[in-house]
Amino acid sequence: MTVLAQREPTWKSATPINDRPNPYRRDANWARLPGGLKWGSVIGAEPGPDGNIYVVHRCFENSCAGRTEPPILKFAPSGALLKSWGVGTFVFPHGLHIDAQGNVWVTDAQARDGKGQRVFKYDANGTLLMTIGADGKLVQPTDVATASNGDIFITEGHTIGGSINRVSKWTKDGTFVSAFGKSGTGPGEFDVPHAIALDSRGRLFIADRNNNRIQILDQNGAFLDEWTQFGRPSGIAITRDDTIYVADSESWGPDEPGWKKGIRVGSAKDGSVKYFIEDIESTTQDHSGAEGVGVDREGNVYGSVVRRMMLEKHVLQKP
Repeated sequence: MTVLAQREPTWKSATPINDRPNPYRRDANWARLPGGLKWGSVIGAEPGPDGNIYVVHRCFENSCAGRTEPPILKFAPSGALLKSWGVGTFVFPHGLHIDAQGNVWVTDAQARDGKGQRVFKYDANGTLLMTIGADGKLVQPTDVATASNGDIFITEGHTIGGSINRVSKWTKDGTFVSAFGKSGTGPGEFDVPHAIALDSRGRLFIADRNNNRIQILDQNGAFLDEWTQFGRPSGIAITRDDTIYVADSESWGPDEPGWKKGIRVGSAKDGSVKYFIEDIESTTQDHSGAEGVGVDREGNVYGSVVRRMMLEKHVLQKP
């Protein structure tokens, strides 16, 4: 274990952070679906460098198995649907990432044909560019992120207390490099690593959901810090100015008592929490809030809500 791995975490909050201001206006009807198409469980929404918003949902109810609805949707900033794709490809789409070149990465945390769970890379128009995991080397991939040099990081493990909880590292052409982390509660150990994002320094921020924390690692897997002040994290987005947005969809009940569900906004530099977008069901026992989170160039926040099967846009109110 390195010295960094044993350092006292910079931030720990035993007191729920529910009292930050909310400078956003909720818009639950921003995205316009064509007739006959309904939301399934929405799991991800992120902007691309083209300004369009890419959304992933689980077709109908909570699975795309045998469904004819496209799980990947591309919207204009106005909310008009521009394109959709992915019919017949996914069972349980889970993680969404748009890279700096505008490519669309989506993970499938369940196997479709017995060949293993996978990560798919598409261009912005839905052309498949690469698949990782067809050889069975991925286990329940929950999310994916790419570094500035093209390296790929995939979080694996969606079963509480499961035997596989790790981050795998791949080259830009999909060649396996290494895996780090294991099941547990200690530094560099995980229990449902549910989402991943990189800050401007290239550090990995991992939503270690069942451990009620964010872990920060370097790109070789060395532990740097852990943060608990963002609640029970399901989704993470970090913008270029290192503002961090953390979706908490499972707090308040026995999983994280006293913490309201919602999206906490703060700094990836120092860990401070500045705003709190409280969910409309923030104090229910059910897991109900946004699991995925994305932020557009205007600072508007998109919350992907699984249980209520909806996409919420939170419009930043200018002073």
